[in-house]
Amino acid sequence: MHSTFIHLLSSIVIATGLLRVHAATYTQSTSYIGNDFISGDFNFFTAADPTAGRVTYVDQATAAAANLTFATDDVFVLRADDTTVLSASDPGRKSVRLESVLTFGSPSAMVLDIAHMPEGCGTWPALWTYGPNWPSTGEIDIMEGTLEPQTERIACTMPATRTQTGTVLNDDCAAADDGNDGCGVEFAANTFGPSFNAAGGGWFGMERTSTFISIWFWPRGSTTVPAGVSEGDTEVVTDNWGTPVAYFPNTDCDIASEFEAHNFVINLTFCGDWAGITSVWDLACAANYVDANPSAFSNAYFEINSVRIYE
Repeated sequence: MHSTFIHLLSSIVIATGLLRVHAATYTQSTSYIGNDFISGDFNFFTAADPTAGRVTYVDQATAAAANLTFATDDVFVLRADDTTVLSASDPGRKSVRLESVLTFGSPSAMVLDIAHMPEGCGTWPALWTYGPNWPSTGEIDIMEGTLEPQTERIACTMPATRTQTGTVLNDDCAAADDGNDGCGVEFAANTFGPSFNAAGGGWFGMERTSTFISIWFWPRGSTTVPAGVSEGDTEVVTDNWGTPVAYFPNTDCDIASEFEAHNFVINLTFCGDWAGITSVWDLACAANYVDANPSAFSNAYFEINSVRIYE
């Protein structure tokens, strides 16, 4: 099985020795639902893909004309082109990368209600945050995946043993040390791809403070989903969220100084620096597969019910 990850990427590691503080009560400051994603609250990123994917990120007018983004009052869909056969000399497959206008720092919490996420050979979808002068002011990948079933990771130095349900894959988080891979924590298979979609998706939660960052996942229909999360309450109490899947304390990482306020990002690319390496994708999923098989990406789309920010 391949792995997906949540990354906290930082180029400097500072040992602080501080202890985790208790979780808190947060009040909703921002929510994105339906048309909010295409009504000025997000910018359409149109530069070359920083991860060298086989993709062309398009502007809002192009995305709307090609039906790559559309919304109702309560659902937003972001997808890739699934009709165009490309030649090797063509630009990459058309897709979308959105970045929030607002930034969010510490302390804060975030709840993402996702009904469907992209799947398909060579796909590399992500829901993440990053700061200015990336990666020197941090990156948090709430969900990042390649190919089909995946899991999750993050980035400084983390203790090998900590209170979480996920499996530690890597303790060294500094971007300069591991090619921006970050500190790996493996999630369950139902957090990504076909198994996630078959279950109707679920909720990802993140809490960010000056002394720790935690990530949770609750599948659709689970009896363990906190009521404030599933009902989209205007207030959440992270003490009620249970043990996180991934927990990143500041034991040997000065989170307060390493992570600035972040923009929230939704994007879908193909192959590239991670999904295009042979340890992650099967040879059949090379860039020429992405070019020649548009119909393979009919399920390469996000269906997002809401993104809620609490501060």
